[in-house]
Amino acid sequence: MRVLLVEDDADLSRQLKTALGDAGYAVDHAPDGEEAHYLGENEPYDVIVLDLGLPKIDGVSVLERWRREGKTTPVLILTARGAWSDKVAGFDAGADDYLTKPFHTEELLARL
Repeated sequence: MRVLLVEDDADLSRQLKTALGDAGYAVDHAPDGEEAHYLGENEPYDVIVLDLGLPKIDGVSVLERWRREGKTTPVLILTARGAWSDKVAGFDAGADDYLTKPFHTEELLARL
């Protein structure tokens, strides 16, 4: 399964790429919203793991763009924003799942 990991934290990105790779996923990484939008628009992914607090373009805006463009790839939001209003905004933008940081990698893998 091919995953787009959108995360600006370099350490967390490395850890997740390793964990996802060990679990058998092929992982591409985007460190900001602009690159995430480009990759999500032009590459075929089975799932996208999307942070919200991104440089250049925030995660909710990226997700809204993908959905307006007709992209139906499942998106799991992975973020430190855990307020109910943030979760509602994420689902309203088109998210399929929402996981808050801190989290256990095993839970992320189970959700994927």
